Amino acid sequence: MKIELLHVSDCPHVDAARALLHECLTELQLDVAIEDKEGAYPSPTIIVNGVDVMGAPAFMAAACRLDVPTKTSLLAALQNK
Repeated sequence: MKIELLHVSDCPHVDAARALLHECLTELQLDVAIEDKEGAYPSPTIIVNGVDVMGAPAFMAAACRLDVPTKTSLLAALQNK
């Protein structure tokens, strides 16, 4: 399983997204490395096995996402392995 956390510098939501990701991994008892990437991305974005857990954003550019990852969407993506 490959997990990526994409975000812009100083994203106000990335810490919450990172904490939620760790919480879900712990809940599912998964020991998976998270590739943390800072750059020009819709932020925050969590990618599991190449798929955005919230669906592809309209634009792949540096921007603050309004559809931040939810626990439900993240757990579903992690369980699809």
